[in-house]
Parts: sequence; C-alpha cells; structure tokens
Amino acid sequence: MASENGLTAGEYIIHHLTHLQNAKPKAVVDFSVFSYDSLFFSTLLGVVGCWLLWLGARKATAGVPGRFQAAVEMLVEMVDAQAKGIVNNAESRKFIAPLALTIFVWIFLLNAMDLLPVDLLPFLWEKVYSAAGHDSQHAYLRVVPTADLSITMGLSVAVFLICLFYNVKIKGFGGWVHELFTAPFGNHWALYPFNFAMQIIEFIAKTVSHGMRLFGNMYAGELIFLLIALMGGAWSLSATGVGLAIGHIIAGTVWSIFHILIITLQAFVFMMLALVYLGQAHDHH
Repeated sequence: MASENGLTAGEYIIHHLTHLQNAKPKAVVDFSVFSYDSLFFSTLLGVVGCWLLWLGARKATAGVPGRFQAAVEMLVEMVDAQAKGIVNNAESRKFIAPLALTIFVWIFLLNAMDLLPVDLLPFLWEKVYSAAGHDSQHAYLRVVPTADLSITMGLSVAVFLICLFYNVKIKGFGGWVHELFTAPFGNHWALYPFNFAMQIIEFIAKTVSHGMRLFGNMYAGELIFLLIALMGGAWSLSATGVGLAIGHIIAGTVWSIFHILIITLQAFVFMMLALVYLGQAHDHH
C-alpha cells in the first residue's frame, strides 16, 4: 500500500499510526478530540464479546459439553477461581467476577485486531473514502483500540472509579477518609500529610501504569507488524527483493504466532491487576 500511494516507509508508518479523529488535538491532552476508529471498534468488539458469552450461556447443557461450551466453562472457572483468591467478599464477587470475565474477553478481542493484515481494513476504508469524493491520503484508520492510549487509560480509570466505589461501600465514607490520612505510616497528626500524599501517589501510579502497560505492549506489537509489512512491500525480482519477500512471510508468521501469546497475556494481566486493585479496596488498614 505504501508503494501504491507513493508513500515513503516513514510516511507509511505515520499514516497507519494516525487516528480517524473529529479534529486535530490542540494540546497533549485534549478532551474535545475523539478517535472515531477506536470508539467504533471498541464498541463493536464489546458487543461481539457479550454475544459470545451469551451464546456460551445459552448453549450450556448438563451433558457432555461441546468444544465452545467447554472453552467458555474453562474460562469462567479460571476467572472465578482468581476472583475467589483475591476478593474475600462473596457479595462483591457477584459483580467483580463477571466484570473480570468481561474485561478479559473484551481486551482479548481488542488485542486480537492486531492479527489482521495491517493493510486490510485501511485499504477497504480508503476505497470507501475515495468513493465519497475525498482524498485517500487522508483516509486514516487504526484498528487496534488497545494501541490507543485514550482507550487503555479509559479502561484503567473505569477500574479506578470502581475501586473508589468499593472503598466507600466496604469501609464507609468516614472510614475511607480516615484511612487516607492514617495509612501507611500510622495514625498521628504529624503523619497525616505524608499518608495522604502517599495514598494519592499510589492511586495515580496504579491507574497510569495499569493503562500504560497495555498500551505500550500493543503499540509495540502494532509497530512491529508495520515494519514486517514494509519488508513485503519492498520485494522485487532480484535476489534482495526475493529475500525480503521470504523474510516477510517468515517474520510475519513467527510474530503472529508469538503475538497470540502476547494478546492473551496482556488481557490476563490487565484482568488480574483489576482484581488485585479491587481486592485491595476491600482491605482495611
């Protein structure tokens, strides 16, 4: 696609890493700018994930399960076991365990978009964009929502807000405020400012690292796929060109297989950290 549009390698990568947005950001953080591509694919895959879980529950039988039902049951049992080991409140687990399952399935599907050929959906979008009378050079589309920092930080902030809810629900508003000023160094008026500062730093650090970890791994994976695609785009009828084509096929296959582990692991890590943070919200200091 780079050669077809007359783009250099750098321009090709920049084009693929540019979001379809309503406007150009005016600052590093601009809440008036929306990434339509990330919102679209996140919503679509959220619906698909819910549909798959509903389908698994609908087809559940008491007899010998099929492959799909067995896979869903194994996943549910794994998540439930992790929730029981981390969150000690049985009432809270009625919400937290399904939440953790939804997080895992949703993020796995978002990550799995990285396994699609990097030029497939952008190429189709360029055709639609051109047919509408627009310049295809500006037909931006990123299909991996978890490679968008706004999406991963939105997920981590959502987990943070749920943690605040359980902090207040379990400890009471007064108990939670008391904990903010008395932990971790102790209940003494001289230590209140340091305790409060440490609590705020902990909340911010956990939330930022939660979202940044997922974003960093998926962004790096997306970039590697683009570099592999450039190898294939540089092939020609020469020894070097054929070697690049063969390398493109081998590297793409190997990285795709390895990336299956990455997208699964990142979904699991995000889910587990969410469970840990929610479990900590139930602990009294």
